[in-house]
Amino acid sequence: MAQINKPNEYFNTVTWTGNGSKITTGLRPDLIWYKARDVSSYAGVVNAIRGDDYFLQTFSTDAETYSSGLLVSDSTGFTPGSVFTTNSYVAWNWLANGSGVSNTDGSITSTVSANTTSGFSIVTYTGTGANATVGHGLGVTPAMMIVKRTELSGGSWRVYHKSLSATSYLLLEARDASASQANLWNNTEPTSSVFTIGTAGDVNLSSYKHIAYVFAEKKGFSKFGSYVSNANVDGTFVYTGFKPAFIIVKNTSAIGNWFMLDNKRNTYNPVNTRLTAEGTYADDTGSSYDIDFVSNGFKLRTNSNPNDGSGNTYIYMAFAENPLVGTNGIPATAR
Repeated sequence: MAQINKPNEYFNTVTWTGNGSKITTGLRPDLIWYKARDVSSYAGVVNAIRGDDYFLQTFSTDAETYSSGLLVSDSTGFTPGSVFTTNSYVAWNWLANGSGVSNTDGSITSTVSANTTSGFSIVTYTGTGANATVGHGLGVTPAMMIVKRTELSGGSWRVYHKSLSATSYLLLEARDASASQANLWNNTEPTSSVFTIGTAGDVNLSSYKHIAYVFAEKKGFSKFGSYVSNANVDGTFVYTGFKPAFIIVKNTSAIGNWFMLDNKRNTYNPVNTRLTAEGTYADDTGSSYDIDFVSNGFKLRTNSNPNDGSGNTYIYMAFAENPLVGTNGIPATAR
């Protein structure tokens, strides 16, 4: 597997104060996940297949909303619309492959914007209500999928993670522990070409559109796994093989937030300024969230969430600032 030496060409984080100026990301932001930092507000998601004017809220089961001029993206960044006022914001940006192409690998024809180098694809499809497969375009088996019905309010964000079984799921809009539902993924693990959906309406409601964000592990760029909490300030160390730029962690054993931490809101250790996917909270900084980003992973420095309840299992998704040692021989350094 080829290693990615410059992760910021495929993912990065930017912060800004809303004034209508263009935000340079250095990549085409095919997926933009954004959140206000200094006021209570929803986290929004836009993507290249649907276009910059359509957004979903990650704390909500609402259907997709149209907002003309919400964001205007191009090959090197995006320009926020007037809805982004003088508040402070953060955006996490992924490069996929533009507006997408038709994919017939599954029993349902999908539209796929796939970046096979970085292991990320955006997938849209129309549900049938019957057990089905959907092509994702990555050519390798996904490690994590976030799926949402975009039409008709009331559809939950369903999350598949390789550390859970193919009957299990998490809800992105909720703090709930993991739960089981056999007709969600039809008790079938994804493959290198397709993922499987059952008859559950959140992922396969007949005649309604759905979206999936699909991630595979790539050396030096992304890692998806789990760790067990020890409820100690000398907490668990999680090896990723790179210095993280962005991580999301979630307790699967008990109720807990989807913690979102990055290297731009905290430029040195400890990393302890959190936002949450399921909440409308502003930036919240405190020692009870302490995590160190190190050259080869992250180290928990708290006896609270996200390291509470000794023996609880947490899942994570992580994206790199730098690989531990690139094929160019340049090592990652400590912060």
